[in-house]
Amino acid sequence: MPDLCYVGIDTSNYTTSVALADEGGQIVANLKLPLPVKEGGRGLRQSDAVFAHVKNLPTLMRELGALLKNYGVRGIGVSVRPRDAEGSYMPCFLTGEVAAESLAAGLSVPVCRFSHQSGHLMAALYSSGASDVLLGGRFGAFHVSGGTTEMLLVKPESAGFSVELLGGSADLHAGQAVDRVGVALGLSFPCGPALEKLAMTNTKKIPKPRISVRDGSCNLSGLENLALDLYRKTNDKALTAAFVLRFLTQTLAEMAQWLRETYGELPILFSGGVMSNRIIAGELQAKLGNVYFAEPAFSADNAAGAALLCRAQLTQA
Repeated sequence: MPDLCYVGIDTSNYTTSVALADEGGQIVANLKLPLPVKEGGRGLRQSDAVFAHVKNLPTLMRELGALLKNYGVRGIGVSVRPRDAEGSYMPCFLTGEVAAESLAAGLSVPVCRFSHQSGHLMAALYSSGASDVLLGGRFGAFHVSGGTTEMLLVKPESAGFSVELLGGSADLHAGQAVDRVGVALGLSFPCGPALEKLAMTNTKKIPKPRISVRDGSCNLSGLENLALDLYRKTNDKALTAAFVLRFLTQTLAEMAQWLRETYGELPILFSGGVMSNRIIAGELQAKLGNVYFAEPAFSADNAAGAALLCRAQLTQA
C-alpha cells in the first residue's frame, strides 16, 4: 500500500503554488510559478491574475502528478479566500478551488478549504523551527505582503487557528510600498529581492524615518513619497532602498511593542513575502527578541500551509 499524502493548492494574486505533505507532516514538494507582470508594471488586475493561474496550473499539476505516483492521496487542501473574515473574497482563488475540486473528484477524496492567511501561518509555523514554543499557547503574528499588512492574535486549535485581527495598515500595504518604490528605481516587479540587494550595498547613514503608528495601526502611504523624495535629492538607489527597509522595520517593531504592551510578552511569528527580507528580519530579531521567521520559500506565497492544514484536519476527523 502506498504512503499517504496531502495536496495543497494556493492561487494568490502573484504566485500559482502546489505542494505535497506526507503522512508524517513533512513537505515533500513546494512547487511555484510566478504570475507574469509587464515590465514597469506595479501589479496585476484580478482578471489578469485569473488568466495567468489558468495558464500556470496545468504545468504545476503535471509536475505534481509525477510525484503522486508514489503516494495515495488522502485529501486536497486549498486556499479559497484571503482571510477568515466575513466577505473576504478575491476571484483569483476560484482558480485554485476549481483545480482542487477537479483533482479531488478524480481521486474520490475530500477537499478542505482554508484562507490564504491561515496557509501562511501554517507554513511559517512549519518552517520557523519553533512549533513547540508557538503551539504552547496564543502568540502574536504578522502577515506582511503585497496584499496584506496585518497584526494578529493567534490561538492554535486542533486543526488550525483562531485568528483575531489586532491592527495593520490603514492604507498602503508594505509590499505595495516596496514595489512602487522599486519600480521607480528601475527594478522589475516584484521588487523585494532586488531592493534588498540594493540596500545591502548602502554605506551611507540612513535618514531617520518619520513613521506613523498608533494603537496597533500604521500608515504606509507616506513611505512612497518620502523614499522618492530622498531619491530625487540624492540620486542614490542603495540609500533609498535602505531607507524603505528601515522605515518598514521600525513600523513593524513599534506595532509589535504595542502588541506586547497590550497582550503580554508573547512570542511573535512573521510571515508573508515581505518577511523574506533578511535585513528586516535581522533588525526585528535584534530589537524585539522572541520572534520567529519562516524560511523564504515558506514565507512568500506557497501551498505548503494548505497541505499541512489539510493533513491536520483529516487526521483529527
